[in-house]
Amino acid sequence: MEKKESNKRRRYDAEFKLNILKMNVDGRSVPSLASSFGINEQLIYRWRSEANKTNNATDSKDLEEVKRLRKQVKELGAERDILKKALGIFSRPN
Repeated sequence: MEKKESNKRRRYDAEFKLNILKMNVDGRSVPSLASSFGINEQLIYRWRSEANKTNNATDSKDLEEVKRLRKQVKELGAERDILKKALGIFSRPN
């Protein structure tokens, strides 16, 4: 007897996964996508969960970067103010 090849795991590339997730975000239900593309619903839910984890990690890194940059802007503003005062002091006629 021949073994069915359908027992082998199918691999989906990142572009395919992103397209499925985009269709889900655009309003198509997971069961609808699963039946249209012949994919298990749980697989789509897993892809969505993994994408959310990745996005949350990216969001927290972005927030840290924003905080760091705001601190840097504040420090540069203080340095500029000090230099303005020093310029005023040194450019006074004696």
